[in-house]
Amino acid sequence: MAKAKQILLIEPDNILGQTLSGALESAGHKVIHVATAQDGVTMADKITPDMVILELQLVGHGGIEFLCEFRSYKDWENIPAIIYSTVPPLEFRASRESLSGELGVVAYLYKPNTSLLDLLRAVDNNLARKRELSADAAA
Repeated sequence: MAKAKQILLIEPDNILGQTLSGALESAGHKVIHVATAQDGVTMADKITPDMVILELQLVGHGGIEFLCEFRSYKDWENIPAIIYSTVPPLEFRASRESLSGELGVVAYLYKPNTSLLDLLRAVDNNLARKRELSADAAA
């Protein structure tokens, strides 16, 4: 049996965080839920997640500040990130190239238009892609 993938979920809404954690755990993943960017960096240092899912609107440091700090650590530079946010993509100022390139965002999901099934599909598709890339690098 494959080892459960660790997902760091940074979601300030505790009820939504519990719902997402439950769904991801039912899909076979191990989830660490935190509410702030600062707690996200601290937890990532302890567990080195396989993926990060985060809201952009966070108390203190925002989601982009978290990603910039997260990407500054060499051990974390290839960990995929999914933005799951209430900020509509058209209102977000960063370019698609910047998000996917230097910040490692593999999906931008707008909460009001994204079902839980869509989120789970995005997680599984991008974890599978990371496994393929890792296998290619080892060959």
